[in-house]
Amino acid sequence: MEYRKPSQSITPRLIIRNILPSNLPPSKYKRYHDALLTILAESHRFLTSPSSFPLSTASATSALDAATFAVSLLEDNELFNSGHGAVFTRDGVNELEASIMVSKGKKKRGVGVMGLQHIKNPIKFVREMLLQGEKDLEGGNGEHRGPMIFGEEHFKLSSGAQGHSQLHKFCAEKLAEQWGLEMVDPSYFFVQARWDEHIKGLENEKKSQDATWHEEHFFPQGTCGVVALDSEGVICTATSTGGMTNKLTGRIGDTPTLGAGFWAEEWEEEYASKAETLLSQSGPALTLSEALKGLMADCYPSPTTYSPLPSYDFDPRTLVAGDRVFRSTGMSGTGNGDSFLRTNAVRTASAIARYRGTKSGPKTSLQEAVTEISGPGGDLAKSAGSRWRKTGEGEGGIIGIELTLVVDENGQKKSATSHVVDDYNCGGMFRATIDKQGKAVMRVWKPDQYSGLEKYEGEGKQYDLSEWLDEKTLR
Repeated sequence: MEYRKPSQSITPRLIIRNILPSNLPPSKYKRYHDALLTILAESHRFLTSPSSFPLSTASATSALDAATFAVSLLEDNELFNSGHGAVFTRDGVNELEASIMVSKGKKKRGVGVMGLQHIKNPIKFVREMLLQGEKDLEGGNGEHRGPMIFGEEHFKLSSGAQGHSQLHKFCAEKLAEQWGLEMVDPSYFFVQARWDEHIKGLENEKKSQDATWHEEHFFPQGTCGVVALDSEGVICTATSTGGMTNKLTGRIGDTPTLGAGFWAEEWEEEYASKAETLLSQSGPALTLSEALKGLMADCYPSPTTYSPLPSYDFDPRTLVAGDRVFRSTGMSGTGNGDSFLRTNAVRTASAIARYRGTKSGPKTSLQEAVTEISGPGGDLAKSAGSRWRKTGEGEGGIIGIELTLVVDENGQKKSATSHVVDDYNCGGMFRATIDKQGKAVMRVWKPDQYSGLEKYEGEGKQYDLSEWLDEKTLR
């Protein structure tokens, strides 16, 4: 079988809950639409071009660098709830969170930081934590890995974060300075629109209303996230947020928590051989196809519509002796973070895709798993119980990428199939991606989710990437 290079997809994504047509007028929609598509185009060009950005660590662009690049653009744009434009806590301060994780190739795999008030681009800091982990974890010296140097300030770490996957405020910002990250005064993060939302929430509280949830009025509790797949088959998820409007100062959400708001992993699938498949069926092998059609009759309109191919477009019948199949997932979740924490949402979605199914049967696709967790009536919504649609609890969405890779007995890549996935249970989710035709597409809503969406010019439209590339990017 001819080897096909894994498709390269990058999905700048942010979700803002309860984005109804009533609280997103077309003029405001256009600002988000244009900003997202510009960031998407620049990031996709960065991912698919020879690497020249200062974050790069190799001759070819990695998913890690591309995801970092895309999220840093979101952090710099005041429209989005991260970096410059982050929401305020109830005490009127900004406390930023960020995380990054790769499906393979780095010792730490995933890291998260929280409570930041001086790091201009938190996503660049977590990337540095991930890279420093290559030294931190060398030798495996227990929990406190990496050599320590004693001095005036008790001690300092020669490489930084030791083996830790999560850091908070003081320690994190000291390391950021040590590593040369750009530091700013907290006033840098101030945006008037976010401050107005903060004040409005406090006023609602005085009126005995929910401080930051209203079915018709928008208060951010969302996140900026990107999932990227590179030509080496590595998936990276990167997420950055200011958290929920008027959260308690010191609150830690799902964004920096592995498994709750972000996750990426790779595993090897097991498939039964052709002989094992035949032996496992009852009756003569010649009637196998008819037996399968009968088995699936309750799930399809008619027996003739049944196809034995798994929903992620991989046919195990093409495997030959010595072939190995690897699957990878990467996801970023956003919405009501406490609900994601209670359900360990994105790791649960990956586990459904990884563990549900049999050696001889179809596997569960990541799209199916994501819908089961974050789609309408899914686990997130159920976790709110009777509080659903009253407090914002349980609302959210997930974006992700799934890759299925086949290699031969010599480890040579034979085929690769990737899919961009997403689902949500709230009023709308800002998302943008490059589709299979190589076009840029941005959506807030699902097709036909509401009437009257035709006035939102550009919703679901396919664009040439060149339309959204800045002149400076093309030079």
